[in-house]
This record gives sequence, structure tokens and C-alpha cells, in this order.
Amino acid sequence: MSPTLPLSCDTVAAAQYARTTPATIRQWIKRGHIKRTGYDTAGRALVDLRDLRAHLNRRATTGGVPHAQ
Repeated sequence: MSPTLPLSCDTVAAAQYARTTPATIRQWIKRGHIKRTGYDTAGRALVDLRDLRAHLNRRATTGGVPHAQ
């Protein structure tokens, strides 16, 4: 698989990956912390796992403050 292709999953799977809730994933999308890549057939938002992993790494390195410089 090409590294430029998104690894999309729905908010439920993203929440399991991030060990959080789907509502938190939706809030991160709404706040611009991660990008929505589309919707699945059930109407759930899709996110790129690489984008989610990058967000989790930023949170880990900034002590949970996603926009700290």
C-alpha cells in the first residue's frame, strides 16, 4: 500500500485505537485536531489513522495541550 493513501476508519474504530470514546473523536474533528476524510455508509465520520496517531503524539509531547508550541 502506498504511504500517501489514507488509512480511514470510522469514529468507533478510531476511538478504540485512541482508547477514548467516539464522542471525543467527533469533538477532535469539530475542533480541528484531526481531519474528517469522509463518511461511511452508516453516516459515521471517517478519519485517517495516521492523522489520529499524529494528534495523539502531539498530545503526548505537549502534556495533553494539543496546540502548545
